[in-house]
Amino acid sequence: MSITTKGGDKGQTSLYTGDRISKSDPRVEAYGTLDELDAFIGEAKHHVHEDAGVYKQLIDIQNRLYRVMGELATPDGSYPMPLCESEVEEITACIHHYEEKLNLKGFVIPGACLASARLDICRTVARRAERRLTALAMTTEVSPFLQKYVNRLSDLFYILARHIEDEKGVLTYKTKPLKGCE
Repeated sequence: MSITTKGGDKGQTSLYTGDRISKSDPRVEAYGTLDELDAFIGEAKHHVHEDAGVYKQLIDIQNRLYRVMGELATPDGSYPMPLCESEVEEITACIHHYEEKLNLKGFVIPGACLASARLDICRTVARRAERRLTALAMTTEVSPFLQKYVNRLSDLFYILARHIEDEKGVLTYKTKPLKGCE
């Protein structure tokens, strides 16, 4: 079986249910952005391998993203493994775990090391995915657990990046503003 089906040659794609929709549909934009996030997480894993906890967390996120994307690709609510409240609570607890280890004191300049820079890219793509999901939710029902989970992702990537920087001793705070043009 080939991955080339030619089914999308005219700008349409299949949902989990088999229904065909435009590739520009807000639903496709939402799960497509999460697919992009998944690829960036794959890259980030190569840069955080020294921290087994962060690496494991990234693997867990990737596994959940497949379920999130599957749920988004199933507009009739029949997806067999939707995200649940306990998974939102789990990611929230992980964020709090790393927050307790850090004593953040202001705005952080991203990218103090390669690993944190990659996680910050994940953070910004997660935020874009959340915006796409919000746009979809304006026209159709989206699971509140799914929305909360995607919202938490950007927070998690932020705190993981700061954790990596803190562990390496390179956490960099924004300094006083430079004098602007007059």
